[in-house]
Amino acid sequence: MLPARRVPAARILGRCPDRLSLAEQIELTGMTVALELYTPETVPLRRIEAIGETAEDCITQLAARGLDPRRFEFVVLKPPY
Repeated sequence: MLPARRVPAARILGRCPDRLSLAEQIELTGMTVALELYTPETVPLRRIEAIGETAEDCITQLAARGLDPRRFEFVVLKPPY
C-alpha cells in the first residue's frame, strides 16, 4: 500500500473542480473528491467538499463536518489530458 498523500485541503475545499489549475489537476490526479448531488429540489454549486485517497476518506471528512455523505457523489479526479 502506498503512503497517503498530503493534500492541501484548505486550498482545494470549496472550489469547483472545473476551476482547478492545470498544475492542481495534475497534482490531484487519482484523488477522490466529494461533490454534492444534484436533485430537482436543490441546485448545488459544484464545489469540492472533501478530498482524500478514497471515498471512505471523504465520507469520514463529511461526517466530521456534520454533512450527510449520502447527499454526495464521489469522483476520482482524472488527468487533465
